[in-house]
Amino acid sequence: MFAHLKDRLAVYAQLTRLDKPIGSLLLLWPTLWGVWLAAESGWPQVSMVVIFTLGTLLMRSAGCVINDYADRHFDAHVARTQHRPFARGVVSEKEALLLAAGLAGLAFLLVLPLNALTWAMSLPAVLLAGSYPFTKRFLALPQAYLGLAFSFGIPMAFAASQNTVPLLAWVLFAANTFWTIAYDTEYAMVDRADDLKIGIRTSAITFGRFDVLAIMLCHTLFLLLMGVVGAMAGLGAVYLAGLMAAGVLIMQQYRQIRPREPAACFAAFLANNRVGAVVCAGLVLDRGWALWGAAG
Repeated sequence: MFAHLKDRLAVYAQLTRLDKPIGSLLLLWPTLWGVWLAAESGWPQVSMVVIFTLGTLLMRSAGCVINDYADRHFDAHVARTQHRPFARGVVSEKEALLLAAGLAGLAFLLVLPLNALTWAMSLPAVLLAGSYPFTKRFLALPQAYLGLAFSFGIPMAFAASQNTVPLLAWVLFAANTFWTIAYDTEYAMVDRADDLKIGIRTSAITFGRFDVLAIMLCHTLFLLLMGVVGAMAGLGAVYLAGLMAAGVLIMQQYRQIRPREPAACFAAFLANNRVGAVVCAGLVLDRGWALWGAAG
């Protein structure tokens, strides 16, 4: 009995990508940017940080399960995904759907203490997360759709803290959407050969020989819009230093993806965790410095 339970938990951990937290981190960083910027006092309540962190992890896990369900007939034919649970035949469709529904339900319970606007915004957030995996069948740029899904925690954070979603939230939303397109195109470059064989559509395929140019353009728009966010929010030199550090990291990615070698493209994708982290560090430290100065 215990051996069976251990086996099922291992399968669920793989389905939800608990063994590969990079996706959760890439979703968490912009959500935390939103939580900090939405805090009208300059510093968010601990409860807001906890709710949005746990909600991000739960919804990312649910999204991964739905992604594997949507790709269950394709993953066995892609080198990077051929060892996933559906590809190995160790999980049923019903089992996966129940797991995804349970995780999404837990995420919704987290927002119940918040206001009605946040409840309302949770519905399109769930729809975007659940429908994204299926867009790879018909959208030329499914990474743009993913960008919308990965950015929805931002307006939700403002809704929860301010009971409104100001222009600042939507500028941050746009910035994160461009960043998502950039790093997920790097990710898609890894699987391009296999995706062409099985008929999956990705931005790496759509951009073709202009893939590197498109990625760097999206990264540039991300940095520019994050600069606008800083100006709108009255952030200072510490935040700007974080953006400059992010720019240096992005230029390192350019050197990695330029030869279009799959392993290097995957390394560039992973490096975006550091981009999100330095931007978050700059934002949090800038807010902390301002509050400390005001108190002194």
